[in-house]
Amino acid sequence: MAEEKEVVENANANAKSSQQEESQAESEPSLIEHLSDLKKQLIKAVIVFVVFFIAVFSTINYWFPYVTRGHQLIVLSPLEVVSFYMSISAALAFGLSLPFLSHFIWKFVKPGLTEQESRFFSLYSPVMFLLFVIGLAFGYFIVNPLSYNFLTTLGAINFDVMISAHEYARFLLFTTMPIGLMFELPMVAMFLASIGLLTVDTLKKVRKWSYVALAVLSALITPPDFISQLIVLIPMILLYEASIRLVARIEKRASLRDEEETISE
Repeated sequence: MAEEKEVVENANANAKSSQQEESQAESEPSLIEHLSDLKKQLIKAVIVFVVFFIAVFSTINYWFPYVTRGHQLIVLSPLEVVSFYMSISAALAFGLSLPFLSHFIWKFVKPGLTEQESRFFSLYSPVMFLLFVIGLAFGYFIVNPLSYNFLTTLGAINFDVMISAHEYARFLLFTTMPIGLMFELPMVAMFLASIGLLTVDTLKKVRKWSYVALAVLSALITPPDFISQLIVLIPMILLYEASIRLVARIEKRASLRDEEETISE
């Protein structure tokens, strides 16, 4: 009996080990396929970015006046010219390729998303890109001119103001890209609410502190005068309030859906 029992235990152990080996063999190809898909999407993203970068860099003379706005800029070294062209071209190429990059990221993460998360990204990705573009336009046409004119006028009181091309490029990106990202606030709130990580009550509880944080951010990207900071702060507050309304609608729909499922059961 003992020998038969030992034989049975050995057979079970061999069966378990074979099952483990089979599961490992099944998981290995899936991991390889996953990494292969990631590599494929990254290559496509790089190709798209490089194509747009070459197109933008080769047409410098056409878009250069729109970037500099006719300001008299200086260069401190020959390499600074290249640095200016490269940084601005890279920023423009990134903006143009952003829809394609988002699509590639979406294709990669789609298999790992839940149905609710997948539906959210498929429906609202164009809206996220549109809000980002609106934020960039707001920074370019409103925040950047106000900040630049205020700071150069303030400096001209006691100094001969000469702006280098490199510093101007940094200033331009600083007053546009962060605002474009801040305009994504409603969509971020909607996504967090759709996966259950954010509620209306939470947004209302931290409203005052959120306003303080938005005021600090607006002060960091604008000149130290009240009017300019207010011009940036007001849209941020409106976007926060819009986030509260959108999250409330998501919670209302979710509760109605739960009630319908309860009634059907």
